[in-house]
Amino acid sequence: MTSAPSPAPGPAAGPTAPLAALKDAVRQHIVGKTADLTGLSRRIHGHPETAFAEHRAAAWCAGLLREHGFAVTAPAHGLDTAFVATAGSGPVTVALACEYDALPDLGHACGHNLIAAAGVGAALGLAAYASELGLTVRVVGTPAEERGAGKALLLDAGAFDGVDAAMMVHPCPFEMSDFRSFALGTLSVSYTGRTAHPSLNPHEGRNAADALTVAQVALGLLRQQLPPQWRVHGVTTSAGSAPNAIPDRATAEYEIRAEAAGDLCELRERVEACFRAGALATGCEVTLERPEPDYLDFRGDPALIALWAANARVLGRPEPVERGPFACTDMGNVSHVVPSIHPVLDISGGACGPHEPEFAEAAVSPAAEQALLDGAVGLAWTAADFAYGRRGGAPGA
Repeated sequence: MTSAPSPAPGPAAGPTAPLAALKDAVRQHIVGKTADLTGLSRRIHGHPETAFAEHRAAAWCAGLLREHGFAVTAPAHGLDTAFVATAGSGPVTVALACEYDALPDLGHACGHNLIAAAGVGAALGLAAYASELGLTVRVVGTPAEERGAGKALLLDAGAFDGVDAAMMVHPCPFEMSDFRSFALGTLSVSYTGRTAHPSLNPHEGRNAADALTVAQVALGLLRQQLPPQWRVHGVTTSAGSAPNAIPDRATAEYEIRAEAAGDLCELRERVEACFRAGALATGCEVTLERPEPDYLDFRGDPALIALWAANARVLGRPEPVERGPFACTDMGNVSHVVPSIHPVLDISGGACGPHEPEFAEAAVSPAAEQALLDGAVGLAWTAADFAYGRRGGAPGA
């Protein structure tokens, strides 16, 4: 694995030499912690923990930050596997979000081990020069991105209060500076009917599995009239256990997606009407619940995106692509309140993508660990440029 290249002069005009020297020092500090950061990433990868159960991952991240002088609060804001670590006391506060939850049965097939290590690495580099940069560095350990919307819960609890900019990177099969995401809502569906023998007295039964079937047919027909950017998808989680008993219970988990958070309201109404139709047609009762907060669409801050893109170019990252929404993240909730970036870094060259088993293998590859270092340096440089600009300077590499 090669280290990040030496910084070159940035595109901005003006007296940038003092900042350039600081950014070079930050880079050197991060590169000097390569063994710690790759070791952290590999430990998290080797011990995958799912939403709200990331006890080891959170402790390892918080512990490394504590070793380097950060003041750590853990657990934090009512979540057992969240933490907040701070260093510096400058007038500009930058938050670095660390995700570390894994996927059930797939481990770190979304590469959150890299996200956590890159966030920690950026924080270590910035903290060493926080006073010179005028920064307060805040690391927020954010559990349950894959399921549970941990950042939405932390946002409501005040974890991002007083933050001027929030940042993170995410591994991907391509490179993007201007990341966009869908808004997402979840729905838990439960039908209650009445069991009966399907031959002796079927007329006395109320078939909960049939109710779910009616709803799924209605959803299939509804899709013909939905805008192309709206998505409805789900799985049946139970629908009876034996063919010689009419099932009195059926359950399903569904997700809905739209390009903007405002569209979720209309889509949810139409989807829930399909599930109520299933109950009406079969004489069953239906319960519809929202198991987690909605994930809002990500809104990147244009000025921060421009700073990141310039720094990524200096680091020699691949040319970024442009594309529409393709995923969801609870970082979107943060971006509605705090200026934010969420660039994605190519670790697989398009050979595989998130939520595929092969992507878990890619998340500990040499390309992934180079992206980890580049991500840490790029985030730190972007935070330095942002702080310098807030203080009236001209950002530059």
